[in-house]
Amino acid sequence: MLEFLKNHPFAVEAFFESSLVLTFTVPKEQLQNLIPECLELDTFQDKWAFVAVAMVQTKDLRPKGFPKFMGNDFFLIGYRVFVRYTNNTGKKLRGLYILKSETNKKKMEFRGNLFTHYNYSTTDIQQTEKENLKEIQSIKSKFKIVFSTAEENIPLPQGSPFADWKEARRFAGPLPFTFTYNKKTKEVLMIEGVRQNWIPKPVKVVGYHFDFLNTLKLENPILANAFIINNIPYYWKKGKTEQWK
Repeated sequence: MLEFLKNHPFAVEAFFESSLVLTFTVPKEQLQNLIPECLELDTFQDKWAFVAVAMVQTKDLRPKGFPKFMGNDFFLIGYRVFVRYTNNTGKKLRGLYILKSETNKKKMEFRGNLFTHYNYSTTDIQQTEKENLKEIQSIKSKFKIVFSTAEENIPLPQGSPFADWKEARRFAGPLPFTFTYNKKTKEVLMIEGVRQNWIPKPVKVVGYHFDFLNTLKLENPILANAFIINNIPYYWKKGKTEQWK
């Protein structure tokens, strides 16, 4: 019964006040061992694979169709790999494989771990903004990001494999699907996200540190792009499972 509950048994909706996504790239060989056998890496030029950090301020998160006053506001952090999955009809789906999830409230940790496989934990979040610079940090999780909220004509991060922001936007998220895999039963869980007015805006990253990325033992990850999106209605469909062939 509990396993069924974790398979995203109902649709969920929320309003994204902001979603900041930093996407890092490494040679694909470095990420291959982080994803299950049913998935393949979503690569660029058949060389670069991507792991992203998403920081989302959600408002009124609740089962879809429920009134807003029953929703809750949470800050969510997700570490995920860009992947592809070929379903049983032969269709290739682009999506994400979750490595770790964090939130700023115990209520979200409990509910997230009851209804998903995303392994939520609770951490502290501090946000400050001064002179067009915004800082998001966590002492417990040992991460910090500082970025500019005002600059225009922002160049791509140094070393990015992309030629321009248009090319980079393909790997800015959100990809349509999130995948979970039960190795014992060889079942794939697919959760489709639906959004409106998703217009990513490049941001200039002044500095960053993510302790979790260090635990992955990646060699010289490169910041490939950084985008922010504001004021987006979003919902996740009920999860669907199929047997991996």
